[in-house]
Formats: sequence, structure tokens, C-alpha cells
Amino acid sequence: MSEVAVCDVPAPSRPGIGFFERYLTLWVALCIVVGTALGHFLPGTFAALGAMEVAKVNLPVAALIWLMIIPMLLKIDFAAMGQVRRHWKGIGVTLFINWAVKPFSMALLAWLFLRHVFAPWLPAGQVDSYIAGLILLAAAPCTAMVFVWSNLCDGEPNFTLSQVAINDAIMVVAFAPLVALLLGISAITVPWDTLALSVGLYIVVPVVIAVVARRWIIARGGPALLERWLARLGPVSLAALLLTLVLLFGFQGRQIIDQPLVIALLAVPILIQVYFNSGLAYLLNRRFGVAHCVAGPSALIGASNFFELAVAAAVSLFGAHSGATLATVVGVLIEVPVMLSVVRIVNASKGWYEAGARTGLPKERASPMRSEP
Repeated sequence: MSEVAVCDVPAPSRPGIGFFERYLTLWVALCIVVGTALGHFLPGTFAALGAMEVAKVNLPVAALIWLMIIPMLLKIDFAAMGQVRRHWKGIGVTLFINWAVKPFSMALLAWLFLRHVFAPWLPAGQVDSYIAGLILLAAAPCTAMVFVWSNLCDGEPNFTLSQVAINDAIMVVAFAPLVALLLGISAITVPWDTLALSVGLYIVVPVVIAVVARRWIIARGGPALLERWLARLGPVSLAALLLTLVLLFGFQGRQIIDQPLVIALLAVPILIQVYFNSGLAYLLNRRFGVAHCVAGPSALIGASNFFELAVAAAVSLFGAHSGATLATVVGVLIEVPVMLSVVRIVNASKGWYEAGARTGLPKERASPMRSEP
């Protein structure tokens, strides 16, 4: 059976677009404004919240990410994880984008824009540091937030979890050499405590909670009760996403207002690389006939960044007040709104994608898409 024909585990049916989902773009814009304003006028409060961290992982943000991703992990039938090997093409495309394209495309874009196009408007002494920060940002694929993006585009949850696990395993051995190659630094100190804590907080613990909770819910009321729980928890996930946005912009409210031009200029190469890498992954998956429920999260994982690790590495290598750290923080700020825009593109183009994915297969392998329940 061709990969484009089916998804391994279709996402549970949705009762309809809810209030939060219908106006999500408006809520995101409001949260950006509110967060920036609160961070500017209440710097002490947000400084205290920002200081609540372990190994550069902010605990309030980590708690909100739990509220976002645990309901999504509840959708996963872990007994069916072995079937994800049928989506080897999607996994291959994502790995290619994450490790062979994204870090190098970011290095090229950073060099082009920061050293040449935007050089007259940037502090000359900080350009190298800014470039280093952008490279650190692109060298590690996202671990936690991709579950949110995958859920919003009805991505195949088993594929998403498997892909994140593979990326985490590769990151342990590839992050330092890759950064050393691109930055020309002979010795990179990887913040192992940040990496280990993030993987534990965002993958291991939530997966354990989801497995136990899913079994308990199904034992008590079967799949119907699970559907009801997922419907109730959906608004909680989106509310946590919006509150996370308020916190992230609140933490940097002062910097956004004090250095708006620098932040805007640093955002340009980040935006270009997100759309370039997500678009390339999406097109490659379409060319290879990969199911849309896999191509969506593949494109999103290929474009998003592990900003906790990037910020921690920048602080360790260059200092908390360096241009490198500021550049990684800009990545944090635009992560949510820009990835939501990619989700919208993926969802809006589903019909176009599926038509091309079917016609891209050899005739004897092509088969009609099975409609998801």
C-alpha cells in the first residue's frame, strides 16, 4: 500500500472549530501586544518569573508546555508506534532538512543579511555575535512545540513523536560538531544539563503521563470517554499556548521597545529560513507521495527550532548580554506566530498537496486517499 493512501492512526474527529481556533490569529496578535506591554511596565514581575529556571529551562513556560502537549500525546496509540516505519520517506525528508539544510541555509542567510544587507544599521562589533546566535538557533530542531503545530494541522501523532525522538538522539552527538563547523570554534561546550532536562521535561515525563492517563481513561469508559476528554482539553491547550506567548514577549518587553530595529532586522533571516525549510520539506514530501498527515508535521519539524538549547548555548559561549543571546531570543519571540502561519498554509493547501502527491506516484502504486473519520 502506498504511503500516500493512509495515515497510520487518524487523529480523533473534531466536533468543529472552536471559539479559540476560529480567532486564533487575533488572539496571537493580542497576546504579543499584551505581553510586550506588560514586560515593559512590569519588568520586576517578569524578571521574577524569568528567574524561575533550572539549567536555563524556564519552569513556568515548561508547565504551560505540559498543558499544551499532554492532551496531544493522549491521542497517540503507543501500541501502534511500530507502524510508523511505513512513513520512512517522511522521516528521511525531515532528517535531511533538519541536519543537511537548515543549519547551512541559516549560516548563509545570516552572512548575507547581517554582514552585508543590514550591516549599516547594526552595531559593527556585534555582527559576528548575531550570526553565531542565528546559527545556534538553527542547529537544533524543536522538541516540544512541534506537538502543538502537528496537532493544529491534524498531523499523524505517532510520526511526530517518533521524529522528535530520532532528532533528540541525533542532537546528542551532532549539535556540538555542527556548531563548531559553522562557527569555526574548536571547542563547543554543549549545555548538557539543558539538553537532558528539556528532553526529560518535554518528552519523557509527558509521554509517561499520557500513557498512564490514556490507559486509565479507556479502562473506565473506552474510546468514547477518551474523545470527550480530548474535546474538553482542547481549549486548555490553546489557552496555554496563548499564555506562553504572553510570557515570552513579557520576558523581552524592554528589549523589544529599546531595540526594535535590531530585533526586526534579526527576524528577517529567521523568517526566510523558516518558510524556505518548511516549504522545501513540504514539496519534497509531496514529490515522494507522502501522506499529508505526515508531510504537515514533517514540514513543521523541519522549520522549527529548539530555542531553550539555543539560548543556553549562546549564554554559555558568549554571555547573557551578547548579541548571540539576543539573536536566539528573537527566535523565541517569532517562533509561535510564524509557525502558526506555516500551520495555516499547510492546512489551506491540503487539497493541492493531495492531488499532487497522488499524481506524483507511479500508476500501479497510486490509490485514492481514504477519508479520515
